[in-house]
Amino acid sequence: MWDAIVVGAGPVGGLMARRLAEHNLRVLILEEHSEVGRPFQCAGLVNPGAMEIVDLQSSILTTIDGAIMHSPSGVTIQIGVRGHPRTFAVCRKLFDQGVVRQALDAGAELRLDSRAFALTEIDDGWAVRFEHRGVEHTEMTSLLIGADGAHSWVRRTLKMGFPKEQLIGYQIEAVGFSTEEGFLEMFTGSDIAPGLFAWAVPSGETYRIGTWVRASDLGNRRAIDLHRALLSSPVHGHRFENIGVVAQHCGPLPCGMVRRPWARHALVVGDAAGLAKPTTGGGIGPGFNQVEGITPSLVKAIQGGALSASALRRVMRPTVKIGKELERSRILRNVFVTDRTPAELDDVFRSFAKPEVLALINKEGDIEHPVRLGMSMLRRVPEFRRLATKATWALLTKRS
Repeated sequence: MWDAIVVGAGPVGGLMARRLAEHNLRVLILEEHSEVGRPFQCAGLVNPGAMEIVDLQSSILTTIDGAIMHSPSGVTIQIGVRGHPRTFAVCRKLFDQGVVRQALDAGAELRLDSRAFALTEIDDGWAVRFEHRGVEHTEMTSLLIGADGAHSWVRRTLKMGFPKEQLIGYQIEAVGFSTEEGFLEMFTGSDIAPGLFAWAVPSGETYRIGTWVRASDLGNRRAIDLHRALLSSPVHGHRFENIGVVAQHCGPLPCGMVRRPWARHALVVGDAAGLAKPTTGGGIGPGFNQVEGITPSLVKAIQGGALSASALRRVMRPTVKIGKELERSRILRNVFVTDRTPAELDDVFRSFAKPEVLALINKEGDIEHPVRLGMSMLRRVPEFRRLATKATWALLTKRS
């Protein structure tokens, strides 16, 4: 009988397994793929706080000090200060494998090529059936933890709900692009990323160039169509004329905490819980924060056999708090970017470009906690005061 079975050997599942194993709990990780860190499906950014938790500097490809941002018509601003890292572009294979290795060193066990497909409720937990290289196996556990990503099997099987937004990202890894050292680039426009933005992230010898969009904004287009529009854009297309594609990826980004990320003897973490950031799509930071927040009470719950749905609801209070913070971020994203017309977005960028506003952004900007900056701009920048009413109403009604 395992104390916990973690479904999914991504970084959030790996950290969750490590934290539990560090308290001498018996932990099994089930990973459906044959290798940890594959397939790779994101921009691979890890903030300094998350990096400090796992101390995997060896996985860093590029240190990112800031961003160069482009409005639909080409108004450009640069934020960040050289020598003050905002985030890191990492090799996700090395990073993910490093996090999972820490879990194994703490005492957890890992089974690759193991796809969970059925649950049977037992008195003190779950019987988990999984297929390993064509052979069915069953393991018993007191607690089932879903760390199995945007399409979480655990979440769907236990009917925990769905993320508020389903975003679709398409990205290539390419050579032949260039930008200012230590800065990523962001591109906006309804033809390339309606309501959101596209990106070019330096990652060692290559660049990760992608675009993302809410599924509801795709219309009759595909994510790859938006990406092609970026590469051939009248404003930015010349920047991509000499690129060579090394790899390409397409995948979902789940934003907005699911209705109830817990059940009897079960919970979900990270992307499975819908905890990707609505401002950037990143999930490692919120997922790590969730794990660190719930670990103390979760360990006590497992040790005390208090794993009812009501008990786990109390354990997950830090998760609910993170979900509310992400919802506020989503509302402010909508106010500043998603709900703006291209002309209005150009005006927003012109306001951003003012020295006093740039100084405010550089002082208070935090990639993990953008709400403070967003509220400061609404209060202190005259051009944004008309947006403040919309933001306040949305925050009060929790609709946007």
